[in-house]
Amino acid sequence: MRCFYCMPKEGIINKGHAAVLTYEELLLIAETAVKIGIEKIRITGGEPLVRAGIVTFIEKLSSISGLRHLALTTNGLQLEDMAGDLFKAGVQRLNVSLDSLNSRTFRDITRGGNLKKVLAGLTTAEQVGFPPPKINCVIMRGVNDAEILDFADMTLSYGNSIRFIEYMPAVKEDEWQRYCISGEEILERIAGRYTLDQVDKGPFAGPSRDFRIPGARGSIGIITAVSGHFCSDCNRIRVTSTGQAKGCLFADAKTDLIPWLRPPDREGLAAVLKSIVSSKPERHDISQDGYTHTNFTMSQVGG
Repeated sequence: MRCFYCMPKEGIINKGHAAVLTYEELLLIAETAVKIGIEKIRITGGEPLVRAGIVTFIEKLSSISGLRHLALTTNGLQLEDMAGDLFKAGVQRLNVSLDSLNSRTFRDITRGGNLKKVLAGLTTAEQVGFPPPKINCVIMRGVNDAEILDFADMTLSYGNSIRFIEYMPAVKEDEWQRYCISGEEILERIAGRYTLDQVDKGPFAGPSRDFRIPGARGSIGIITAVSGHFCSDCNRIRVTSTGQAKGCLFADAKTDLIPWLRPPDREGLAAVLKSIVSSKPERHDISQDGYTHTNFTMSQVGG
């Protein structure tokens, strides 16, 4: 799929095999990260399930001593076929990107995605043993904001955590603010119909503020990267498929890990990963007034 806020309509320029990290190199990064104290790894993309050999790689990741949580973010299109293998391989939690429950709107946002297939994948994931997948929903004014209450209603009967994410500009676009709806406005809309109780997120949770409608099976989360920065609590680093490590999704600073991977240098790699953590910026600069980071496609960074 090519969600319009994540990837250009024409797609991205393909890279040769030599430019992309091998599974052995990715495993070396993961092992080194866990050795220096990182406890959770998330596999993301782009779409991670399109890469050949992904299940075998996950099996190796899940066997890393000291790794406490292994999660995967997917668009859900392949879950119906792959959920069983992913569960057996050791994935503990799934996040599924789902921005609309309306087939036409979903198709427009994703430029051709099949909503029925994603929903079938969500059902299959629970059937094979996964806890109800978290659902990531980027809310955009005039695009899918009319469905906020539909997603909230979903939590009454289903155990999913619906995480509403503020629209974040990666590629500069004139008047991009027209899409932005603050987390507070989202909560206000839901509160117009339901009472919301704030709940504890639990271990290994992400940056969302979580709520539950009394009696609901699922929960509601708000991720406010634009209107309410949570940078002081951010403990993530990202590594792209080409070996670029970032301490902040929206900072231009990045570190090329290739010199410590080819040839492998575990001690040097550990040192550089520590330096990335210690030099994380105080906060990013996105606000309703604008931003200064260099344009990029979210699909190539691991949003």
